[in-house]
This record gives sequence, C-alpha cells and structure tokens, in this order.
Amino acid sequence: MVLWSKEQDKLSEMSTGAVDAKKEGAPPAYHHSNGSVHPIMIQKEGVEELRQAEGYELTEVSAFSERSEPEGETVVVDCRVNAKGQREEDALLENASQSNESDDTSTDQSPEPPAPLKETSFSIGLQVVIPFLLAGFGTVAAGMVLDIVQHWTVFTEVTEVFILVPALLGLKGNLEMTLASRLSTAANIGQMDTAKEMGKMVMGNLALIQVQATVVGFLASIAAVIFGWIPEGHFKLGHAVLLCASSVSTAFIASLLLGLIMIGVIIASRKVGINPDNVATPIAASLGDLITLALLAGISTGLYKQLDHNDYVNPLVCAIFVALTPVWVLIARRIPPTREVLYSGWEPVIIAMAISSVGGLILDKTVSNPNFAGIAVFSPVINGVAGNLVAVQASRISTYLHMTALPMVEPNPPPRKCPTPCSTFFGSSVNSRSARVLFLLVAPGHLVFLYAINSMQGGHTTLTSIFIAFYLAAALLQVVILLYLADWMVHWMWGRGMDPDNFSIPYLTALGDLLGTGFLALCFHILWLIGDRDTDVGD
Repeated sequence: MVLWSKEQDKLSEMSTGAVDAKKEGAPPAYHHSNGSVHPIMIQKEGVEELRQAEGYELTEVSAFSERSEPEGETVVVDCRVNAKGQREEDALLENASQSNESDDTSTDQSPEPPAPLKETSFSIGLQVVIPFLLAGFGTVAAGMVLDIVQHWTVFTEVTEVFILVPALLGLKGNLEMTLASRLSTAANIGQMDTAKEMGKMVMGNLALIQVQATVVGFLASIAAVIFGWIPEGHFKLGHAVLLCASSVSTAFIASLLLGLIMIGVIIASRKVGINPDNVATPIAASLGDLITLALLAGISTGLYKQLDHNDYVNPLVCAIFVALTPVWVLIARRIPPTREVLYSGWEPVIIAMAISSVGGLILDKTVSNPNFAGIAVFSPVINGVAGNLVAVQASRISTYLHMTALPMVEPNPPPRKCPTPCSTFFGSSVNSRSARVLFLLVAPGHLVFLYAINSMQGGHTTLTSIFIAFYLAAALLQVVILLYLADWMVHWMWGRGMDPDNFSIPYLTALGDLLGTGFLALCFHILWLIGDRDTDVGD
C-alpha cells in the first residue's frame, strides 16, 4: 500500500506526459501497471483544476488504516506495488538503454570477431598443399646446402657447429612459426583490421623475436659447448667464442628477415581471403631452413678465418648484438600483447632449444661417422616437413579455441580426458579433418622430395626400395606422434590459461627435430646392419 504526496505528482506527470483533471481539493493519485503510470480521476465538489506538481513526496505505510494525513494532502491508492523496487527497475531499464547505446557505438568501432571458418577437407588440402610443397622444397634446398657445407673446414675442424644446426633451424618453430601463429590468430579475430592496430602488432612482435633470437642464439652456443666438448674433455676458448658469435648473428639476422616475410604473408593472405594459418607457417619453414643454414655456413666460415689474424672480431660481434638487446626489450614492452610474451614466453623457447640441441648432438655424432654421412641431406627434410605440418595443426586448433570464445581459465574446469588416436584422426570436428589431411600429405610429399634429391644427385645414399620404405615409415611415425601430441598439448595449455600460440609450437617442432633425427639415425643404422650400405653417392 502506497501513499502518494505532492513531490511524487511531478515525477509521475513527467513519466506519463498526462495532464490530470482533478476536482478542487482532491489531490491527484497514480496507479502503476505493466511498466507505465496511469492517472486516477478523483471527483470532489464538482470542481476540476490542474494541480501544480510541486512538493510531493512518496511515503509507504504498512496498512490502509494507518492513513492519518490531513484531507487534501494525500490520497491512498491500493496499488500493491513496491515503490522502491519500481525506482530500482526504472534505473535498471535506463542503464540497460544506455548500455545498448554504448554497445551499438562500440560495435561500430570494433566489430565482433567472426565465427570460425567453415572448411571442408578439400578446401583445407587445397590451401595447405601448395605452401607445403614450397616449404618442402625449401627443406630440400637446405639439405643440399648442409650436404655440401659438411665438408667445409669450419664444419670439419669445429664439429660442434653441427649441434647448432637443429637448434638454429628450430628457431623457425620457436620464433618465426610462433610469430606466424600469433599474427594469424590476431588477424582472424579482428585485431589487425586497422592500420594502427596492425602497426603496433608488427613493431611489438618484430622487437620481441629479436630479443628471443639473441638470447636463444647465445644459449644454443653454450649448449653446443656443453654437449660437444665436455664429454671429450677438450675446450678451446677461441672456438667457443666463434660458436657464440656465429650463433647469435645467424639467429638475429635470420629472425629479422623471416619476421618481415611472415608479416607480409599474413597481411596478403587476409586481403585475398585465405586463412593465414594454412599458409604462413609452411612459408616460414620453406625459407627458414634455407636462409638460416646458409647464414650459419657463411658467417661461421668468415669468422673462422678471423681466428688466426683478428681474434678481436668474434668477441666484438657478440658484444654488438648483445648491446642491441635492451633496445628491442624497450620496444616490445610498449605493446601489451608482446609485453606478456616478453615476460612469460621464455620457458618454451629455452626448453625447445635444449631439446633441439639434443637432436643436434645426435646429428653431430652421426655425420661424423663415415658410414652415416648420407644423413646430412635428409635431416632438414624429415624434420622440416614434420615441423611444418604440426605447426599448421597447432595454429589451427589455437585459432579455433580463440574464435569460439571458450574461456582459457574456468573457475572449476571439468577434467578433459586425454584424447585417443581415434578421436584425433577419425573424429567429426574440423580439427580432426585437418589432421587427416595433413597426415595424408606426408607420404606423397616425401616421395616428391626424395625424387628431387635424387635428381640433383644429393646425399651419399642410393635410394633403394628398402631405404625408401624405412624412410617413409620413420616419417609417418614421426608425424602421427606429433599430430597426436598437438591435439593434446594445445587443449591442455588452453585449459591452464596458457596461450597455445606462444607455448605449443616451440615444444612440438623441437620434439619433431629430436624424433626425426633419432628415427633417421636409427634407419641408417638398421640399413647398415642388414647390408643396404653405400657411401659413394654424391661424392
């Protein structure tokens, strides 16, 4: 039960816009119904007048009988509406209206992210196959380069340079593919639609990968020293500085060149309507192995020649690139997305570098054995192909999780069962379709790449049917393991609040390097044991 007095009269008239005719001495009263206020006509002494809506006040009483106000001051209306609740409801409606207007404005300024792309197996394969072949031929070229430079003086005198090869080639997975995955996700969810946003993302990410490349290059040289010399008990300071200078300068220059190429590829892909996830990482790999290996061979050879004449050159090169690091740190800190990675993105990069260095140790010990000299030309190919495919899959799953707006961290996340191989490869989801497509590319792709190597008379191994069978078995097993691990790892990281774009690809490509080099060395060892051996091809 509500008493309406003079102050409420004005508020009610403003809400309804009604002009109430009332008898003289009869105060107006209003009844609330269905979200609107209706006037109640009260007749008294046959006189009508318009009351000035001033000085009215809303009062609540517990019962009708409690009315004790003087006649003419208030009128009791039994409307059974809580006035306080009505005021709160009006306020909520007003806020909702303002919020809708604000949402409309923000929608105009920043459109909502698009829904995940509807892709068939054919469309996925069509977009992936050409970049995959380009990337594969890039790894073939890198293998041919390694097959040639393994006989150069710096590689024969400082064999620990072989340990740097997987670690530095792995930068394409640790840095460039991670960069491509981050930028692809940002482009797909609309964070690079304006020139200002694009400029910030480009500058921040370029500065970030320069910092990471310098640190990873330095740590890779330390790993090469540890894995190469400590077991043998030999240490030469000049060779250690040579490894450091070669590794840091190669990582820095290669990351800068590949970073610029990646940015151009992603921007161009969005403009022509191609999913960057399908093309960016393979193109990074196609050029990454070749550019990095050529730079490593050229720089290490040039610095090796300065050991006897200008021994200050190698320390000076190290000092220059290390001195530039604070500049890149300051630039990366100014951009929020890269600031987070700058602080939290070191663990996967460093661990991946260590894993790749173990693969480099296997390569060093294998290539040093004359019976396994032919492994050099195939190592970049088997590792590069697997790294390309698993990077595409990890990037696609990460983008899917971002675009479907699933929360990265839930208050009480339900435990996710470890995926089975059947769910990974034979499920009905788009990620399972892409896994099947990528797996089916392995055997035909490797056959094409082996034919290319054989046509150029590369390597030291004749391509017999037994060798091809063992090689394809190793490649297929490597890719199956990596695609399965990608399905598990990306979802596992997402459920724990870690962005898979920054964490998953370094681990997966490093594991690919280790598995590929290990399986390849095992194949050569088995072939040697069963008598399928020759070392004269390509000499």
